[in-house]
Amino acid sequence: MPRSEQLLSLRWGDMDAYRHVNNVEVLRLLEEARVRAFGVPGPDGSAPMLATGMVVARHEVDYLLPLDYRTAPVAVDLWVERVGGASFQVRYEVREPEPPAVGEARTYVRASTTCVSYDFAAGRPRRLSDAERTRLAALADEPADA
Repeated sequence: MPRSEQLLSLRWGDMDAYRHVNNVEVLRLLEEARVRAFGVPGPDGSAPMLATGMVVARHEVDYLLPLDYRTAPVAVDLWVERVGGASFQVRYEVREPEPPAVGEARTYVRASTTCVSYDFAAGRPRRLSDAERTRLAALADEPADA
């Protein structure tokens, strides 16, 4: 399962004065996809990665097309591109859920988040466990098109 597709609904309040989804709300869409991917127990019944300690260290977002409000959901693809000692990079594409019958598929946003495994009791980053590495490997995929 290299990529995880999440279908997420937009809210009327996500629009800004320019009548498209505001950049802050785009980060919330990415957060929701990340919570759905890492907020569930592992296949072996292990605790969700969010529960074991995970913080965001960095976001990078490329806005490719305006995302207008609509009632139909958007697809957020999420995958892991790189895993380090204590950190990992999550990549995303916010796109149309289905390719159009005519024309090319629309991708609105490409983004990445650097996440760090964190020990909240000690107040510092910690090494990723073997179980976490296995879970991240299940979401590994190739880099997005540039």
